[in-house]
Amino acid sequence: MTSAQTDAQASPASGRVQRKRGRRIQEILAAAAELFGERGYDAVSLEDVAERLDVTKGSLYYYFSSKEELGTAAIETLGNEWTDRLEAHLAATEGTPTTRLSALIHEHITIAVRDYPAALRLFLMPREWPDAQRERIKDMRQRHDQLFRRLVEAGVASGEFTVTGIDTALQCMHAAMSQAPLWCASLTGKAQQRAVDELTDTLMMLVGITPARA
Repeated sequence: MTSAQTDAQASPASGRVQRKRGRRIQEILAAAAELFGERGYDAVSLEDVAERLDVTKGSLYYYFSSKEELGTAAIETLGNEWTDRLEAHLAATEGTPTTRLSALIHEHITIAVRDYPAALRLFLMPREWPDAQRERIKDMRQRHDQLFRRLVEAGVASGEFTVTGIDTALQCMHAAMSQAPLWCASLTGKAQQRAVDELTDTLMMLVGITPARA
């Protein structure tokens, strides 16, 4: 058998191993993000993450050498994935600043409620994190804020939005969206969807847009 044939046979197996490794890393990061969000950084150990996943602590060291490395990876993975999804949703939404801001708020709340109800707290208490991770959180929050800020500024400039102050409106908006999991995550089906819709409408009133839903 030639080396090329050997490589060709090994490639599918190698690909499966990499995909399995990737899925395992994502499982670890998701569990870590939930725990950090629920308890805070200082109160979570690698043993806690291992227990949540029902694996040994030693198996975590195969992927991450320390809690600090795991925490940084959890922050970056969650923050980038969340903002990437918002950017993609916004890019696919055409229309006026009103239409686009409403869609962005609605998508953010939906992600928070359905996908990351506990992990959202990772970005709300940066003072609990070591300096390196705190700086990463700050960078990601700024990237996230810019999505909303650009739309609010565009709406104010066009005359669609009326605000007492852009910074104040955004601070209130982000604060309310951060509480969405507490208000909506326990609901299911149509009740949850109605709660997300109503919260979106309420937050649009911060820029002077009255609800249009029936």
